[in-house]
Amino acid sequence: MKDKGLTRFSIKKRIKSFAYAISGIVQVIKTEHNFRIHILIMVLVILFGFLLNVSIAEWVYIVFCIGIVLAAEIFNSAMEVLTDLVSPRYNTKAKLVKDMAAGAVLVSAIAAVIVGLIIFVPKLLKYL
Repeated sequence: MKDKGLTRFSIKKRIKSFAYAISGIVQVIKTEHNFRIHILIMVLVILFGFLLNVSIAEWVYIVFCIGIVLAAEIFNSAMEVLTDLVSPRYNTKAKLVKDMAAGAVLVSAIAAVIVGLIIFVPKLLKYL
């Protein structure tokens, strides 16, 4: 029995879904200052990673942390847009939603900083 909700696999639809995702990322880059700050930090971390010759395992942790922080920032931005759409006037619950989403970004960024310190501080201390 065929489920009426299922559609056939389509390469064109998969390509379109990637285009939509890329469009969303471009929009975040264009409109969100904090995302651009995270991108700058990402570039610096990658540069230091190459300069300090981090291991493959350390690269895995770095890439994972970068991905989590950037994804959290994108989710935060999406939550802000959606909250503004459904609650254009000030609303204490809407503020709470925005604050919680921002808190998720902060938690992921703090965890990434801790991972970065664990990886980079011992390497930097070798030069002192």
